[in-house]
Amino acid sequence: SILAYDEKSGLLGGAVQSHYFCVGTSVLWAEAGVGIVATQALVNFEIGRSGLRLLSLGYDPDGAMGTMLASDEGRENRQTAFLDASGRFAVHTGRRCIREASHTLGRSCCAQANMMKKETVPLAMKKAFEGCSGPLETRLLAALKAAQAEGGDIRGMQSAAMVIVPTRRTGSPQTDKPLDLRVDDHKTPLDELERLMTLRRAYDLMDQADKALERNMTGEAMEFYGEAERLWPDNPEMRFWHGITLA
Repeated sequence: SILAYDEKSGLLGGAVQSHYFCVGTSVLWAEAGVGIVATQALVNFEIGRSGLRLLSLGYDPDGAMGTMLASDEGRENRQTAFLDASGRFAVHTGRRCIREASHTLGRSCCAQANMMKKETVPLAMKKAFEGCSGPLETRLLAALKAAQAEGGDIRGMQSAAMVIVPTRRTGSPQTDKPLDLRVDDHKTPLDELERLMTLRRAYDLMDQADKALERNMTGEAMEFYGEAERLWPDNPEMRFWHGITLA
């Protein structure tokens, strides 16, 4: 998994891939204006739930993670990462994780991996993230692809997930979690995740078109609808609303 901070956009992101069913519901825990927690290896849900609560109370990532692990008898079997709304990180890899389990910290990301063929996977993720340009979600996906190219999970592929939240809470469900995608069971989960990311961008463009229509800006709406169609030409939903607007 990887957690990352994009200072330019004011967004926090997390992404994960594993040979485990429905990994997105267990590993990544995120809250707008608070941060993101990753709990993996032998997953402890309480680290995610209570970790976010401690961050919301003002604990820094080191303090929040330390508090959670101090009371966790299975901490040496855990791998956890904390990222707060200020862009600070804390990472832990327990001594009882398999030998190749490791983590690495970058300037604006942390990558951690267990059940890997190679201990070099986190470094490959960090390099891919830092060497990629574009939106945060594009860089997160590049990191997951780099992990797979480095050897990935020794068990193969099954599920993946990505979540993005802003560093400041807005109070709107739509803007407080602008991206929340999960692939629960798939032969090539990263391909499916990338497909869903493209589809989400197309629907975002449709939303922008709808808002333009609310302001009676038909020309602008047509541009958004057209761009959505170009992204996903086989989806009848895009053509339908474009046609309704023309009518």
